[in-house]
Amino acid sequence: MRHPLSRRTVFVTAALVPGAAALAGCKDDAASGAGTPGTKGAVNGTPTAPGPTEETPTVDPAVVAALSTVATQVTQLSQLYATASRKFPALRAQLAAGAKYHVSHLAKLKETQGVTAQAAKAVAAASSSQAALTAIAQQEKAAAVTHAAAAVKLSGAPARLLAEIAAAETQLSATLTPKKKDAS
Repeated sequence: MRHPLSRRTVFVTAALVPGAAALAGCKDDAASGAGTPGTKGAVNGTPTAPGPTEETPTVDPAVVAALSTVATQVTQLSQLYATASRKFPALRAQLAAGAKYHVSHLAKLKETQGVTAQAAKAVAAASSSQAALTAIAQQEKAAAVTHAAAAVKLSGAPARLLAEIAAAETQLSATLTPKKKDAS
């Protein structure tokens, strides 16, 4: 049985979506031709070759650091899903989509040269399936806010990737939050 989204979830999503939509309009530096590795300038519209002492630029260290931090957090979320699925087999089907998204997100993050994820700390198992769902939903919500804030500080493809991850985490948080039972 599907439950309608709460008013709060709608407002939180509405607050995040304009930021994600704005980020979607960002142009990649590489796609616009600016910042092309190895170009020093242009002569008659043709890029010049790098000089003998010039090194080819690498990925911005700030971007690598931001994406590595997110990769570590996504790894921790993945471990939380795995722990809950092992302890509460009845939740496996409900958690499968979120676990799959996080594996996909981690792969996308690691496509950027230099991005690594720190090993996730051991996650304590919840005492009940409801407590496990609540813990996962809370972690997803916190991660969504953190990742949306990190996206705003970047531009281009890294910003869009973080906004996409934040949007998925917001959705997962909303769908995994246990519904309160009516007191009737």
